[in-house]
Amino acid sequence: MAPALPDLRTERLLLRRLGVEDLPAVVEIQTDPRTHPYDPPPESTARVRMQFVLWQRHWVEHRFGYLAVVEVETGRIVGLGGVQFKDLEDEPVLNLYYRFRPEVWGKGYAPEMAKAVLAWAERAIPERPVVIVTNVDNEPACRVAEKLGFVEYRQADYDGAPARFFRNRPR
Repeated sequence: MAPALPDLRTERLLLRRLGVEDLPAVVEIQTDPRTHPYDPPPESTARVRMQFVLWQRHWVEHRFGYLAVVEVETGRIVGLGGVQFKDLEDEPVLNLYYRFRPEVWGKGYAPEMAKAVLAWAERAIPERPVVIVTNVDNEPACRVAEKLGFVEYRQADYDGAPARFFRNRPR
């Protein structure tokens, strides 16, 4: 079992486990159509609530998972991100996820959050590569992957849409 993921602090962000009190912010972010410009329409509130339960279960079972990304200056949840176990093409990996409120896009929060999470993952679960899967048209997410040193290794359909697959180390 991986060591527990503690709260992480970067220069501008607090990354902490999502609590039940964060559900309204999660629903707001996940159902906002502006946060899905390259994906199918956002999830329904009911689907996001179900997704939140699965995220919480991952935390209970593995002691890490997706996080609230809190802007230290304001105390507001500005995004969601982190890593979870995933089997991708029969390979056990860590899936790096990030989604932010549009009003904070361009501030560099995604790579700032990801660098902190990746440093923890490298120490805690070094045997698992980290992957990012994103829509082929999502250039901002692809730029984040490249800033983090990830390399694209394939393009294929993923959840019914054309996607680019990145990883942090060769297969």
